[in-house]
Amino acid sequence: MIRSIQSATDLAPAYDVVVVGAGPAGLSAAIEASIHGLAVLLADENESPGGQIYRSVEHASDADLARMGPDYTAGRTLIERFRQGNLSYAPRATVWSVGPADEEVFDGAHPLEVGISLGGIARPIAAHRVILATGALERPFPFPGWTMPGVMAAGAAQILMKSSGLVPLGRTILAGTGPLLYLLASQLLRAGVSVTAVVDTTPVENWRSALPHLLGFATSPYALKGLKLLLEVHRRTRVIRGVTALEAAGSGQFSALRVHRGNKSRHIQGDLLLLHQGIAPNLNLTLAAGCDYAWDDRLAAFRPVVDGRGTSSVPGISIAGDAAGIVGAVASVHQGELAGLSAALNLNRIGHGAYEQRQNQFARKLALALRGRTFIEHRFRPGKTFRVPEDDGTIVCRCEEITAGKLREVAALDVPGLNQMKAFTRCGMGPCQGRLCGLTAVELLAQCRGVPAGEVGYYRLRPPIKPVPLGEFAALPHTDAAIVAVAGFLERASDGAPDANHGSHQ
Repeated sequence: MIRSIQSATDLAPAYDVVVVGAGPAGLSAAIEASIHGLAVLLADENESPGGQIYRSVEHASDADLARMGPDYTAGRTLIERFRQGNLSYAPRATVWSVGPADEEVFDGAHPLEVGISLGGIARPIAAHRVILATGALERPFPFPGWTMPGVMAAGAAQILMKSSGLVPLGRTILAGTGPLLYLLASQLLRAGVSVTAVVDTTPVENWRSALPHLLGFATSPYALKGLKLLLEVHRRTRVIRGVTALEAAGSGQFSALRVHRGNKSRHIQGDLLLLHQGIAPNLNLTLAAGCDYAWDDRLAAFRPVVDGRGTSSVPGISIAGDAAGIVGAVASVHQGELAGLSAALNLNRIGHGAYEQRQNQFARKLALALRGRTFIEHRFRPGKTFRVPEDDGTIVCRCEEITAGKLREVAALDVPGLNQMKAFTRCGMGPCQGRLCGLTAVELLAQCRGVPAGEVGYYRLRPPIKPVPLGEFAALPHTDAAIVAVAGFLERASDGAPDANHGSHQ
């Protein structure tokens, strides 16, 4: 049976596999690795498994399941399999670092060290393999007024609905692009919310690049579900397409959305504005671990460099699901299975013949689940004007309140990359560590320099990638190297004199 870990003191010193993230990819990776007899730890920040897509599905009522739809309900089967597994599960745990193991603390057989906080205690644990299944983040959506009260991310509204059963009161407007926009509109309408309008910012010209991939989409599982969703939303509320610019208005509180379609504009009165223009891989832990990454122009985002099994450039680290590139829940499950199976092969828990047979089964399922994704990526690619704000007064970095104009001013100084821009402006230094501004800052700097976004690169991320109380760090085991790094010398227990081999106190 599954072992629930409630405190870092209950963690084992080492595991065969540590999986980070309990969404579809992480759950399936943990299940597959444990089937082959590996000692597995699944660590996740939430109170229950499921990630964003299956959040709180274990506790959902029949009415909740009906409102959220069959794709949400499917998560129960996966979580039931997980609950029956022979592995360890640490909910409410924060993984803040992954890197090479300190040989002073762990034996050389465990090459990786994972920094984890749980129950107010931080601990380093060792692992043979780490599978990162950290999912995706909503893409920044900067335009005038997007930071005012009464404006929220669509994902935040969905979290409230799934975890607490809370839905908006008053007139609600949804704006942006992507399948989730229409899915959330449908879920809100079923919950009795007054959805005033769905404002679609998908560029009309996207059809040109998407059409060559229409046949693959038409024969995919997405086609019928997508058509039903669009028809439901169009039947029950107003949908405004071809929008080229937005502006949120209000006196200290959102009260209206100004919508532009070419030279024409209109005001839509509302009490709440929900924004969404797609998602991008959550790279903070991946990059802090030193994994290679590259710009994906179709996604208009960076993604880690991985092979077909999810293997990254760092030995022992694999990446699965939306963290490796946006693939959806079903494909994430199969990518997680491949990553877990690969760990079993690497640790000699399965023979090559049995591995090849099982790997082929997962690969076929993955190919089917990925059918239609290319069309979706082309069709719902956000427009450049919504990814990079034209108005200099628009805030890009919400944590430090840095505007697009300030970033353009610094870009004019010929800063070579994002880290130099961060040093000049503090853009990306706030609590979100670039999660809400990174992609915008990348494309803005690339635009100013006239170079591809991939040439600009991303922030140089270092652990801890999440806030950790100083007391937790102070309580970590003190290695000789750590003591010397702080004190400049190492005292010996025998006489208390400084050890000359470790330098002298300055």
